[in-house]
Amino acid sequence: MEYFAAPVAKLIEEFSKLPGVGQKTAQRLAFHVLNMKNTDATELANAIVNAKKNIKYCSICGNLTDKDPCFICRNKKRDESVICVVEDPRDIISMERTKEFNGLYHVLHGSISPMDRVGPEDIRIKELLHRIKDGVVEEVILATNPTIEGEATAMYISKLLKPMGIKTTRIAHGVPVGGDLEYADEVTLSKALEGRREI
Repeated sequence: MEYFAAPVAKLIEEFSKLPGVGQKTAQRLAFHVLNMKNTDATELANAIVNAKKNIKYCSICGNLTDKDPCFICRNKKRDESVICVVEDPRDIISMERTKEFNGLYHVLHGSISPMDRVGPEDIRIKELLHRIKDGVVEEVILATNPTIEGEATAMYISKLLKPMGIKTTRIAHGVPVGGDLEYADEVTLSKALEGRREI
């Protein structure tokens, strides 16, 4: 970084800490910011500071929000008898885009991963069980990612819920719409066969 003035080097260094941003992209971003109007650069900086300061986790579901509880948990039109369990707040956005789900959510903020020393007590499973105890919830949809960790988390939660008499379902995984079978791996095809349904 000896090629750059200290403030520019620091800006590049900070951009390169972002996920998926390498050194070249960090340099492009830094120079883009330097070429912005002062008002635009200030708005960008303020947006970052305000988001960091004002965004928190919903005390009910764990979603990102500026008002607690979040807009989904506050919405009386949502079906309180169904909870969709996801790993990350970003997964809620994906589910909402489908416009197919009208229940509530529960964000685990991770998945069980012994390799990374993440156990059941490190994610929000206790909070999920607490939510279910009120007797309103009839079904829990496990929408964790189709990874080894996501599958392990789904299995662990389903074993906890089985004695409670709660209907527990898992989202189907398999070949995406528009995908070709010849490019699908064995695990994807196996999941697609498992999740098949009558037409």
